[in-house]
Amino acid sequence: MKSNIVMKALVLALAGAGLAYGGYWAGMHQSTSQPATPAASAAPVAGDKIDPKTGRKVLYWHDPMVPGQKFDKPGKSPFMDMELVPVYADEASAEGGVKVSPTVQQNLGVRFATVRRAETRDSLEVVGTTQFDESLSEVVQSRVTGYIDRLYARAPMQRIKRGEPVASLFVPDWIGPQEEYLALKRSGNDALAAATRQRMQALSIPSGLVDQAERTGKAQSQLTLTSPVTGVITELAVREGAMVSPGVTVAKVAGLNKVWLVAEIPEALANSARSGMLVEAAPSGDANRKYTGKVREILPGVSTATRTLQARLELDNRDGSLTPGMLMRVRLGADKPVSRLLVPTEAVIVTGKRSVVIIAGENNSMQPVTVTTGRDIGEDTEILSGLAEGQKVISSGQFLIDSEASLKAALPKLAEATQAQGQARPGPEPTSTSTAPVYHGVGKVEKVSPQGITFSHKPIPELQWPAMTMEFVKPRPDAFSETKVGQDVEFSFKEGKDGSYVLETVTPVDGGKK
Repeated sequence: MKSNIVMKALVLALAGAGLAYGGYWAGMHQSTSQPATPAASAAPVAGDKIDPKTGRKVLYWHDPMVPGQKFDKPGKSPFMDMELVPVYADEASAEGGVKVSPTVQQNLGVRFATVRRAETRDSLEVVGTTQFDESLSEVVQSRVTGYIDRLYARAPMQRIKRGEPVASLFVPDWIGPQEEYLALKRSGNDALAAATRQRMQALSIPSGLVDQAERTGKAQSQLTLTSPVTGVITELAVREGAMVSPGVTVAKVAGLNKVWLVAEIPEALANSARSGMLVEAAPSGDANRKYTGKVREILPGVSTATRTLQARLELDNRDGSLTPGMLMRVRLGADKPVSRLLVPTEAVIVTGKRSVVIIAGENNSMQPVTVTTGRDIGEDTEILSGLAEGQKVISSGQFLIDSEASLKAALPKLAEATQAQGQARPGPEPTSTSTAPVYHGVGKVEKVSPQGITFSHKPIPELQWPAMTMEFVKPRPDAFSETKVGQDVEFSFKEGKDGSYVLETVTPVDGGKK
């Protein structure tokens, strides 16, 4: 609630400063329509209020916490325990801007940032999932007709090392040629034995098996199929006892030294991604683990369901820590840096139709500027037009976010600056609304005026207010005419549209002092 009061004070400060400037502009505009010399316009005239301490012309005095109320002479604030502050004529800010005192800036936590130019790399943050690198996949096939008499790999997704057995084949067609070869060797007919050996090679009988048959004197009919790479068995197409023929795939093994990462890139950012871009990826569950790689290729076609296209990335996985199906955050970066004009992202107010940045000028003035923004780079936003390097901007995130709705309505009015300056203490408008909540308080009447009644009231828990002395606005000048100074009263009030508090009822307490 306290932060709401402070924010309302800021909006009132902006509106009050805008009205002050509007009066100043109207006065200057009127003066230019009549002949006057520069010396005459600058010199004080009769009736001007002059600050004796500074010698500067004073427009009016006000309480910075209730800037909507203006006073024609100095004194103590009826709202807070403080002296009224003068508003000088030479403090009018530039067209479209306002002036906010350093005290209000400090209370609101306003921070400043400098528009800077920096070398940044084009980057794109997307998400993707890991897949097997199909270019590293190998197949285990049979080149002969036989029967699976034993499977060493029992199921898909089983890890396997290079040279480990996958399956054992019984090949009955190899028995006859080997026995014939052994018989010729025993008879000493080396010529026919050599011809038989060549025929066994044509039958795809490995030379190692023939040598083993020669040493043992028995025909070998078992063939062991091994894995050509270290990886994972992705396919296992046979079972024990099954018959296989030449060209039949027994298993498929995918290597894991590298993995593919298929990233989904929004269609609107399709031109930002290209082959060869450097990649930095991290698992969504562990941002501390980093993997590097590059964009292998951009796959053709856009998904009609998600309006994204896919980029195939290649990541180094020699440690084997990545497995297919992992969700990863991916950052794609260009090789060459680009010079860009940057401001903190929290300094940009996006209204939906335009983007606005509040720049800080001289003498604590603030002025809205419409800018054209580019891409977000970390915690900064690229500025394409509207600002220059070295300018100071308002970067206080809480100030900009909390007051965004008020700024949308206030900034156009401040930019026009055509309203005349109000009287020293204008009468209140009917600003209370029927839907606003009603608050109740108990206090003592300190002052009664046509504009309002000042109470020294007790704490009001509904608003988390402590005991204080402050003025409440009357709904009309003749309201509560029987209320006298010194009375103990009960009163109710609502919050008006301009942030003031409008009285609903004032009832003397029984036995109260009159």
